[in-house]
Amino acid sequence: MTSASDPATRASASGALAAALDRPLVSTQWLADHLGADGLVVLDATVVPSVRPDGGQVYLSGLDQYLVDGHVPGAVFADLLGDFSDPSGEYPFTRPGAAAFEAAAAAVGIDNDTTVVVYDASVSQWASRVWWLFRAFGYDRVAVLDGGIAKWRAEGRTTDLGHVEPRAGVVFDAEERPGSWVDKDIVAAVVGGTESATLICAVPPKEFSGEAGQRSRRGHIPGSLSAPAARLVSRETNAYLPFSDLRTIFADALASPDRIVVYCAGGIAAASDALVLALLGRDDVALYDGSLNEWSADPDAPLVTLAA
Repeated sequence: MTSASDPATRASASGALAAALDRPLVSTQWLADHLGADGLVVLDATVVPSVRPDGGQVYLSGLDQYLVDGHVPGAVFADLLGDFSDPSGEYPFTRPGAAAFEAAAAAVGIDNDTTVVVYDASVSQWASRVWWLFRAFGYDRVAVLDGGIAKWRAEGRTTDLGHVEPRAGVVFDAEERPGSWVDKDIVAAVVGGTESATLICAVPPKEFSGEAGQRSRRGHIPGSLSAPAARLVSRETNAYLPFSDLRTIFADALASPDRIVVYCAGGIAAASDALVLALLGRDDVALYDGSLNEWSADPDAPLVTLAA
């Protein structure tokens, strides 16, 4: 006789759950159906944008919001500002090294047999960044909750308050996946014509055109297509648009045989573009981690503005 605590039983349940995860996006109903399943960890990756007195943008941890406003039952808070980034990096949200990522994953109760669903309280860009980090470190049993906590609440589903203690004593082994990231030199080579790639920019339209933005140098990298992350989701539900609409948004990129490089301001919104491209069947996508924060800081790096 076996029990749910037996390793073989847990492994079987974990394998069944992984088999049910057939793409990197799950519905609120999928999560409701599997909530509490053995081998499932749900992460809340919310980050809260704020404005400094001087008008500049800053980012705050979503932990207070998670604790006070509530979260999906059983969800563990994932600190994207700290644990899942490199705080010593030159720019906010710099990707962590493999060892730091392994520690961050283990700290929220994730090992290499875990199925992960991650969400946020925005338009899934923060959740997509966590999904991308796992993907870049060789782990694919991760999906973003379509519509995030906003859709979950709008459907009248239960939320809990307070802290959820993650499973302890677990180990996560990362294996970096080649081609997941590009640096500034590669992007410069694409702009200069010595590398072939389709550049896609995920910032809002007015940042893309150069009409707005927090950086001293505005605009987009020459040759880029525009696919704003906020335009990929429904304004009513925060869920991603139908695939037919998403294919239209990415039509030019999908038609190109070249690999795709996504970027934004700091490598966050670009991850949402990368998620959609994965859903549409592209597995040749890389993310420029420094994005416009790094590119615009170089006075010799060209930028295009469309403002009148």
